Parts: sequence; C-alpha cells; structure tokens
Amino acid sequence: MKSIKLVVLLFSMVALVAAKAPNEQRPMHEIHSMMLYNFMKYVNWPASVTSGDFVIGVLGDKEVHDTLIKWYGTKTKGSQNIVVKQFNSVAEITDCHVIYVGTRSSGSFVEVKEKLSGKHTLTITDKAGLGKKGSCINFTTVGGKLKFELNQSSVQSANLQVSSQLTGMAILI
Repeated sequence: MKSIKLVVLLFSMVALVAAKAPNEQRPMHEIHSMMLYNFMKYVNWPASVTSGDFVIGVLGDKEVHDTLIKWYGTKTKGSQNIVVKQFNSVAEITDCHVIYVGTRSSGSFVEVKEKLSGKHTLTITDKAGLGKKGSCINFTTVGGKLKFELNQSSVQSANLQVSSQLTGMAILI
C-alpha cells in the first residue's frame, strides 16, 4: 500500500512539472521545494523532537525559502506546525528538523554539518559531491534527469529513519 502511495506521489510530482506549458519548465527552486516537502513524509524523527514546531531551515536560497512558505507554511507534519526559517549565514542557524543548503551556500556545508553534528537534522543539498561529504540527501542530475543521493551513514548519524520506499528511489552512497 505504501509503495502505491509513493508511486502516486511521484506521478503527481511529475504531473505538476508537466502541467506547465510544453516549452516552459518549472523553476528548479519550485521542484526542490516540492521534493523537500515530500522527502519529509518518508523520514521519521526521534520522539524527542516531535513536539513544538517542525522547523525547516533554508541557507542561501531565498527562492526555495519563499516557495516553501507559500506552498507549505500553513501545513503540519503530524501534530507539528511547519515553520520555515531563512538563514543568511551558518552563525544564524538554530535547531531545525530539515536544513536545505542552496547551491550558493554550498561552500559552507562543512560548517553547517559541524554546527548540526549530534542534532536530528535532515540535511539536503544541491551541489555535486556533497552527498559524499555528509549531506543526508543531495540533488544530482543523471542523464539529464533530476535524481537524489541518499547518504545512509549521515541519516543514521542524525538518528533518523528513512522509509524503504524513499531508499529504493535514491542513489545510495
């Protein structure tokens, strides 16, 4: 049943992208926002962080931040309200369940990783090589198609559990 839901979800994502005019592609920040939100559905956080707000942090990509607020700012994850925060520097980063490090801030990824070490944070990046450097999920392009890498060691270090449906779609590192 869960596999069917995942397939329906993925077809829905593709349909949203295809719903634009044939010569017009959906902007990448919208695709990343949509995928980020859908990743959250297939990740479980420890019970110790499932109260209060569910915080999504964005470093270095105002378009992703704004899209997340517009599309998902009034949604919930379980019983938690989703709150989206924009961080302009690593120093500003506070506890969050998810952090998206945009391409422009990818040079700060090692600092982000160190700052969130020991936290239950799903790190999502968009720069070649960051999956191998410790990002939980990293967007990549393979054969002209958007894919994602999943670093299982980083997910385990953050004490997160990823569903087998998501793992089955990922490029495992």
